[in-house]
Amino acid sequence: MDEVRLVIGLNEFILVGVSLAFSGFFVFLARHLPRLCGVTTNLRAVQAMHSLPVPRVGGAAIFAALVLSSFFSPLSISSEYSQFILASSLLFVVGLAEDLGFGISPRNRLLAAVAASIAVMWLLGVWMPRVDIPGIDSLLSYWAIGVPVTLLITVGITNGFNLIDGVNGLASITAIVAAVTLGLIADQGGHTALVHLATMLSACIFGFFLLNYPFGLIFLGDAGAYILGFVLSWFGISILLVVPDASPWAILLTLFWPVADTVLAIFRRARRKTAAMKPDRLHVHQMVMRALEICFLGRKRRRLANPLSTLILAPFVIAPPIAGVIFWDQTNMAFMAVMVFVALFFSSYAIVPHLIRRFRRCAYPIDLSGKPAALMTVTDDAL
Repeated sequence: MDEVRLVIGLNEFILVGVSLAFSGFFVFLARHLPRLCGVTTNLRAVQAMHSLPVPRVGGAAIFAALVLSSFFSPLSISSEYSQFILASSLLFVVGLAEDLGFGISPRNRLLAAVAASIAVMWLLGVWMPRVDIPGIDSLLSYWAIGVPVTLLITVGITNGFNLIDGVNGLASITAIVAAVTLGLIADQGGHTALVHLATMLSACIFGFFLLNYPFGLIFLGDAGAYILGFVLSWFGISILLVVPDASPWAILLTLFWPVADTVLAIFRRARRKTAAMKPDRLHVHQMVMRALEICFLGRKRRRLANPLSTLILAPFVIAPPIAGVIFWDQTNMAFMAVMVFVALFFSSYAIVPHLIRRFRRCAYPIDLSGKPAALMTVTDDAL
């Protein structure tokens, strides 16, 4: 047993080193190859949270380590895992093309995620087995129902990670926590092969994280965010396939933050009657960062406000996955936990902007227009 643990630890150490080395190389290379930073219009994008060009190819570092991990995977699932990595490479290539400034539309990136998931289902012959909702689980065995549900889940989570990738470290911390907690659920279910895959995924992400947080020397980019969401969504499905006692609601808890942010974005844009794929500056992490700037730091302290936003949000990102591990085989309790976190998430999002406005009125003098004089450039739409 000690030898096995040593081999596992060595594999993870190697993967951290590979991811870190590639990330560092891309940071160095970006000085001589501006293409790695995408196009300059990214700095003026509605959702941009940075002001200087930064390499957007962190996903390439993670994917390189992920490909290497296929050589370390347990023999019992080595073939299936390699086929999965092959299928995911389609999504990675499309995301990387966008990161390098080749202008892949949101629609085409969404289609790439759909195609990658279809490829996984075709190669491995599996899809979402159950959702623990009476009357639905029996229907999922039919491909006409199971395949669309699987596409909705995997593509939704894939896109969700792209939505939360707005401040340094947030998406990678979310992914590391999700991978670790999925591994813990697999361990409690007695499926050690998936535990190994989850820990190796965490190692692949951690090497990148060391250069992404706190100063944002390199970004995930679309390729990285999409790959993390895609791989984790399929890891969750894999657990449901091989661990009969695992609750789908517990798996949802491990990925709660990107799912909740996606649902909120859809609701917000539908309410405002804007296009579903149109970016905005109203995600939770953006609200927290502007709250820090408005209430405490000032607008010219973004390099500090950015990583602080992740630090503030980290406990809220980590709490649902912990609940998922605790209630991994208790569907009713896991469902109740999901409802509690949903209520907290949406109510907090609704309340915080009002608190910020009240702080502005109390802390800053009012000019003739009725807006705080020191912060007139901060629009009400941003809050």
